Amino acid sequence: MKPYISYFKSELLVGLQYKEAALAGLATQFFWGILYAFVFQAFYNHASVDTINFKELMCYVWLNQAFFSLIIFVLRDNQIMDQIKNGAVAYELCRPYDLYWWWFLKHLSKRYAACFLRCLPVLVFAFLLPKPYNLTLPISIEAFVLFLIALFLGTIIIVSIVMIVQTISFFTYQDKGITSIVSTVGALLSGLDIPLPLLPIIILSITEYLPFRLISDLSQRLYSGNIGIEYGLKSIGLQIIWIIILVAIGKLLMKIALRKVSIQGG
Repeated sequence: MKPYISYFKSELLVGLQYKEAALAGLATQFFWGILYAFVFQAFYNHASVDTINFKELMCYVWLNQAFFSLIIFVLRDNQIMDQIKNGAVAYELCRPYDLYWWWFLKHLSKRYAACFLRCLPVLVFAFLLPKPYNLTLPISIEAFVLFLIALFLGTIIIVSIVMIVQTISFFTYQDKGITSIVSTVGALLSGLDIPLPLLPIIILSITEYLPFRLISDLSQRLYSGNIGIEYGLKSIGLQIIWIIILVAIGKLLMKIALRKVSIQGG
């Protein structure tokens, strides 16, 4: 366990060095947050919405922007893909660790490093905005605790999906197709593109038991109080079930891939 913890820390520290990228990301998050706020206000001025009020929606929007690095559907790591394509993965296979968890921690550390550099400025900016565009405090302490738990588990779910997509590359040597499909569908059904409460009921019923809404939609709605504590606890239980399923699938695919892996060029 110690090597894995050390590796996670080292990758986290490496990720924290990219401050210029973090500044660019901050500007992007500010821009999209403000744009979403104005677009949704125009929508609310001309439509009646019963599923989520504007105050809750602003919490949803700004939390998505603040923790964007954790929940974004970026499903590839260029360095890992290069290792798979050029055969350098052979060096990884010679080392005494589980390749699945090694790459899992690599993806996780990159997300947290980017989040640490961006989330606080975005949150401060969102809290200081004038009403009704600002981020408000959580509805309760209990809701805030569940929000943190759901956000952490949601990050584990997205990284588990990343690992499945990444492992499939062992068989195809290309991941552009499946990455594009999963990224597009995932961003829509997780609430990153459009908050799920604004989508048609038929889509909401489809997302109810899928893992995508558990990545970001659940945590943001817990924070604002759009969903209750009891429903949140049930959904957190569903998150744990999906993590077990996705990790099991990823581990199985990795086992099959490494058993039949062919090193390009040798």
